[in-house]
Amino acid sequence: MQPFRLRNFPFLYLLYNGEIYNHRLIQDEHNFVYETALDGECILHLYNKGGMEYCAQQLDGEFAFTLIDAEKRQIYVGRDTFGVRPAFRMTIKDKGILGICSEAKGLIDLTLKEEYVGAKIEPVPPGKIETYSIDEDGQVHLLHNKAFLKTGEVPKYRTLVTKFEDDPLKNVENLLVAAVRKRLMAHRRIGCFLSGGLDSSLIAAILVREAKAAGITYPIQTFSIGMEDAPDVLAARKVAAHIKSEHHEVIFTTEEALESLEHVIYHLETYDITTIRASVGMFLVSKYVREKTDTVVMYSGEGADELAQGYIYFHKAPNSKDGHEESMRLMNDLYLYDVLRTDRCTAAHGLEVRPPFLDHQFTSYYLSLPKEDRIPKEGIEKYFLRKAFAGQNLIPEEILWRPKEAFSDGISTMKKSWFQVLQEHCATLISDADFASREKFYPHLTPPTKEAFYYRKVFEKYYPEREQWIPYFWMPKWSPNATDPSARTLSNYKLTTTEEGAHPVQNGKL
Repeated sequence: MQPFRLRNFPFLYLLYNGEIYNHRLIQDEHNFVYETALDGECILHLYNKGGMEYCAQQLDGEFAFTLIDAEKRQIYVGRDTFGVRPAFRMTIKDKGILGICSEAKGLIDLTLKEEYVGAKIEPVPPGKIETYSIDEDGQVHLLHNKAFLKTGEVPKYRTLVTKFEDDPLKNVENLLVAAVRKRLMAHRRIGCFLSGGLDSSLIAAILVREAKAAGITYPIQTFSIGMEDAPDVLAARKVAAHIKSEHHEVIFTTEEALESLEHVIYHLETYDITTIRASVGMFLVSKYVREKTDTVVMYSGEGADELAQGYIYFHKAPNSKDGHEESMRLMNDLYLYDVLRTDRCTAAHGLEVRPPFLDHQFTSYYLSLPKEDRIPKEGIEKYFLRKAFAGQNLIPEEILWRPKEAFSDGISTMKKSWFQVLQEHCATLISDADFASREKFYPHLTPPTKEAFYYRKVFEKYYPEREQWIPYFWMPKWSPNATDPSARTLSNYKLTTTEEGAHPVQNGKL
């Protein structure tokens, strides 16, 4: 987090991480006189004008911050609605101790010191403001924890799109384009992850078009990753050629991926099975971006599957109401799974990720659509989102209607899936005797496989006794026979013929 203080407000201290995309709109609307060019400055002005809850409700962006009001002797901790930017807190209630850090690894070593024994470390909940008081002895006490913007709520700030069309498909298109456009605010070069699936392909295509319209003169770089002949690599190549991006393909070997596994778990701060599987590819491609290019700001397609019911298991939802409720649950838990993966894998290599699908206005509008419009239709998930961009030639039609392929599956070949490689590898690292005693070792979320056991073992090495950081293993719903989170194990998994029979050209190599 970046420390911040202004001459006009000497009693306010701000620690801030993120991007506030409407900081100039806020300045114009409230006639604020900024002292710096930093977007986070608006937080101090808004707080001084209307208090902390009012301030947080005006912010359009991805952020985590701690604000100290020395005059009122209060501390405020806030985090964006979906937890795109990370934040952890360490507390010892009987000692009145509060510690805040972007990642848990910045706090975990403190607990080894005698004065911090017994400290509780937890993720700061997204979409909320925590208010603490500082007593005369310097001890900190929680006063209250209040939500400022819930999933699906219409933003209270002035938005870029102020008028809706009669056609909801056109509104979805306009709002997503606006979400991409506003995120062009950057001092460093912008690029985009491109898996070749619907979500990243839409974002990459809109980005290339909007960057050109905004006068950005450098070519937008796109990045895909996979093993030889991986479906994602082949599909991403088609998209890159179509949108004319400067495309990089990172081809990795099984050995390279397995060597990174412990590093990935350390950076993630989780032991969730599917999160770790999907993170290896993103970790390696982020490493390539950092070492081989000057791109720092990375667009991504995260959030669309949760918002638009894109996971294959949504085909099995009993009805539209259940589908909506599951979508809301996934959105609220993003900060523990997919959003966590995206942030940590990029931040580990000094990159900054921006997911337009998690834009406040876009998500609130999409969730306001009739439940029946958001369910899978005609055998395809995310049907409404796809239809909003149909017939525009924005991306190839075969990609627009490409069935869902999970990132951790799409980076491997159909001959042998990445999850199978991991299961076989981890089976050699965990003995039968240890696995038989897994309930004794790990009573909370007992590892169901040797793969999960290995992940937990590495996690405990770096973050002992912090197993409560995740409440459950991510698994497909409405799939009672599913024993693994991989989409390739589900009975309704589909593979398109466009992903068969081609041979990738290797442009990037780890």
